[in-house]
Amino acid sequence: MTTDARTPVDFWFDPLCPWAWITSRWILEVERQRPIDVRWHVMSLAVLNEDKDVPEDYRRGLKDAWKPVRVCIAAEQKYGSEVLGRLYTEMGTRRHHERQKFDREFLEASLSAAGLDPSLAAAESTDFDEAVRASHKDGIDRVGQEVGTPVIEVEGHAFFGPVVTPIPRGEAAVKLFDGVLAVASTDGFFELKRTRTRDPIFD
Repeated sequence: MTTDARTPVDFWFDPLCPWAWITSRWILEVERQRPIDVRWHVMSLAVLNEDKDVPEDYRRGLKDAWKPVRVCIAAEQKYGSEVLGRLYTEMGTRRHHERQKFDREFLEASLSAAGLDPSLAAAESTDFDEAVRASHKDGIDRVGQEVGTPVIEVEGHAFFGPVVTPIPRGEAAVKLFDGVLAVASTDGFFELKRTRTRDPIFD
C-alpha cells in the first residue's frame, strides 16, 4: 500500500448482514489510523442466493433484503456514491444494534438521519433492481460466486471478509488489515477459513 497518498478501499455491503456490519466498522477504524479512503458499494444477499439451495427461513428473510439495497441505490443515484457510507451507518445502527425491521419507518429514519430525502424510502419498486444487480455483479465478479458480503478490494486485490467478531479496535484493527492485505496480495492465495464459534458481537 502506498504511503504518500490515500489509498482507495472499495467495500461492497448488504445492510442485512451482521458480519458485514462488523467488518465495516473495522475498516472505518483502520481509516482513522491509515491513509485509506473507503468507497462504499451495494451488493445483495438476495441476488447472491436467488438460485441457491438455502433454508426456507433464510430465503424468507431475503425478501426484506431488497428494500434497503433499493433505497441505497436510489440515494446513490440522486446524491452520488459518497452518501452511501453514512446511509449504511444509519441503517446498520438501527438494524443491528436496535433490532429494527426493514419497514418504511426504518427507511425514512435512516435517510433523514443521513441528511437525505426521506421520500426515497418509497424506492422499494423493482425500478432499481437492475442497478442493484449491476453493483452486486461488479463486486462479486472480483472474487467469484463462493462468497458472501462483504467484498473488499485494495489496489487490485479483492477478497471476501474478513469475518471477525468483536470489532477489532486500535492497533488490533491495523494489525488485521496488514495481515489481510499480506495474504490477499500473495500470488495464488485463495482461502483461509475456520468454523465460527461466536455470534456477532456489536459494541
